[in-house]
Amino acid sequence: MPAVTYTQFMDDVARAFEAGGVAVLVFGFALGLWRALLGLVRAASPDPYVGLRRSFGHTILLGLEVLIAADLIHTVAVEPTVTNVLTLALIVAIRTFLSFSVDVEVEGRLPWRRAGGTTGGPGPR
Repeated sequence: MPAVTYTQFMDDVARAFEAGGVAVLVFGFALGLWRALLGLVRAASPDPYVGLRRSFGHTILLGLEVLIAADLIHTVAVEPTVTNVLTLALIVAIRTFLSFSVDVEVEGRLPWRRAGGTTGGPGPR
């Protein structure tokens, strides 16, 4: 049995994170769909679509975070070239924008806004 090098091991770890990110997306969508269907059948939810949309939005946010972790591991531990670092920066920027957009869509407000509509600032002391 040949010895596994550090690079091979870290590449396998990055691939496991990628698979985990995809699994989060698939499982999260299936779970959200199941909950929405149960809400529809039981008439417990006035609008199952809203629940599904919110649930899947949170799933997308978590999946993006896991996929970013996979990209970081791959770039830092497997192939730390300037081209890969620049590619990673672009991927992280795009995924950060997507995360921000999905968060605003799911929550219905900007992240720095409180639920009461104030602009934020330091909390109670």
